[in-house]
Amino acid sequence: MYYLDTSVLVALYIPEFKSSEIQSFVSGNGKTAISSLCEIEFSSAISRRVRMNEISRKDGSIIISQFQLHIKKRIFQTFPVTQAEYDLACNWIGNFETTLRFPDALHLAIAFSNRLELFTADTALAQSAEKLDIKIKSI
Repeated sequence: MYYLDTSVLVALYIPEFKSSEIQSFVSGNGKTAISSLCEIEFSSAISRRVRMNEISRKDGSIIISQFQLHIKKRIFQTFPVTQAEYDLACNWIGNFETTLRFPDALHLAIAFSNRLELFTADTALAQSAEKLDIKIKSI
């Protein structure tokens, strides 16, 4: 099962350069996973697009509602964030061997702890995952 980070989730709902490739991959790989962190980051990313006038408020509201409906319909398997994952993320950041920032370290810890392969469009996150020997599919 693939864990979708926010860079991939946003591209599923808003047309971007890699959206069609991401949509094809996700639809062809069965059940996918997200975390409660993704829910917050997704809304934040959409809000940012509205503030930057990249999408309208109306479209932003529709996109967030659609995402929340997909969560309720269990299109994604949702994993909670545990204390163990916070601790693991903190340890990785504290080893000074990656450029990880908090949210990315937490995404990696969630994928690692649940034995999921991370699917990301974030190059820096993919590089950190490789350094930590975490399975990734980068696009």
